[in-house]
Amino acid sequence: MLMHGNDRAAAPSRVVVMGAGGFVGNAIAARLERDGVPVLRLTRREVDLLASDGADQLAALLRPEDVLVGVSALAPCRNITMLRDNIIMAAAMLRAATAEPLALVVNISSDAVYADSATPLTEASARAPDSLHGVMHLAREIMFASEIKAPLAMLRPTLIYGAADPHNGYGPNRFWRLAAAGEPIKLFGKGEERRDHVLIDDVAELAARVASFHEIAGMIVRLTGRLVPIEELPRSGPMPHNGYRAFDITVCSNAFPDFSFATLERGLREMMEAAHNSGTGAII
Repeated sequence: MLMHGNDRAAAPSRVVVMGAGGFVGNAIAARLERDGVPVLRLTRREVDLLASDGADQLAALLRPEDVLVGVSALAPCRNITMLRDNIIMAAAMLRAATAEPLALVVNISSDAVYADSATPLTEASARAPDSLHGVMHLAREIMFASEIKAPLAMLRPTLIYGAADPHNGYGPNRFWRLAAAGEPIKLFGKGEERRDHVLIDDVAELAARVASFHEIAGMIVRLTGRLVPIEELPRSGPMPHNGYRAFDITVCSNAFPDFSFATLERGLREMMEAAHNSGTGAII
């Protein structure tokens, strides 16, 4: 459960975003900067967390009462070498974070830590990952919870979509790019599995503070105005998460009653407009 440290919203003296060069880190930094919050953007060019002195590099840049947002990760974690490196990176962040009296530490984790469930997931749901990516994030969560003495917040976003997504993952990010290029949208099976998705802007907003894939594909075809075909491909393995991945957002709503998530249709439209405005995509 998230406990607020102040009676009312208060701007931090400075926020250090470790991993600001990535999709999520950049969005968080930009959201804070929009409110005039001093932000120190750190990427692996400034701090190499895999170096033997990575912790010292980061510690030298931290000041008392900073807020540290730990985003840096090799993701998705696909093999044991990446798993090892992600643990090394987290350990470096922790050694640096415990060297200064920080105001707050935010660890960006993932919903991959949860076991599959036939009912919407909550913060109390079982953390029992069945993938190396989930194991990595769960290990890092336990590390942060064990070592950090400052107030600690864990964010576990689900499948994130947005114009700057670098992975072109299956779902909104890939579907709209295919549609914008006039290419067919290809679904595994009939695209009938269902899961929640979250707009990158909402992840950034919360850090600063259910639909099927077939339905998403149809929504994107309608929003782009391109009559691209939707093709069904045979599955090469079992349906991910047993075809269902939804979330009960009661705790989030109670913690931030003035915040509401973007609907999927509004989020998709905003994603495509952002891509069009930045020149990385087209809207017809």
